[in-house]
Amino acid sequence: MTPQQMCEILVQSLADRRLSRAEKSVLNQHLSDAVADPEKLAQFRRQAFGLAREEIDATNGVLIVEWLEEVAKVLQPSAGKQTEDLAEAWFSPHGDCPLRIRTLLAQARRTIDICVFTITDDRLTSAVLDAHGRGVRVRIITDNDKAADLGSDADRFLQAGIGLRVDRSEYHMHHKFALFDNEILLNGSYNWTRGAAANNEENFIVTNNRHLVAIFAKTFEDLWQQYQA
Repeated sequence: MTPQQMCEILVQSLADRRLSRAEKSVLNQHLSDAVADPEKLAQFRRQAFGLAREEIDATNGVLIVEWLEEVAKVLQPSAGKQTEDLAEAWFSPHGDCPLRIRTLLAQARRTIDICVFTITDDRLTSAVLDAHGRGVRVRIITDNDKAADLGSDADRFLQAGIGLRVDRSEYHMHHKFALFDNEILLNGSYNWTRGAAANNEENFIVTNNRHLVAIFAKTFEDLWQQYQA
């Protein structure tokens, strides 16, 4: 399958914001020559992310993220083969960091633990609230200086019933990491703000390395206990 053929299939699928069983079947049939080529599959996934980035807005974000999640599953290397660990590096302002974070939030099924200095990007806030609304246990740790800032969404999380704890010490809780289902770690300099997305030179990595996930999960639990009200 050529990139142009893949683009045509993805555009047709994205038109109704869902990947139907028939469309999955068509994709699987056309991918027969690509399943052993991780680079080609990665190219097709980048196409899907690019199309989603062009189409997404405040009214259709959840539907497009759900579509992207289903497409990404189809475009994963064959489960029967040895696959590399998840290892991604994202950079702003040139990469679509908010879309990647929203995708991770949408894919979580059991737990989301967020430990960030500040959250003011309403696109990410909406994705967090959506996850909470579908029954995912969400916990958030943030810093008191930023929790009180104009535009901070800390109050929205509390009003929704999301567990939120705050570092009220004279120092700062300056981490920027998140854990999804205790299987995937996001970590880097990236604050969850529109400024970070649009202007700042920031980065984060995404990995499923079990050793790193375990270390950050323990750190989150330690901070969660430390910042009890």
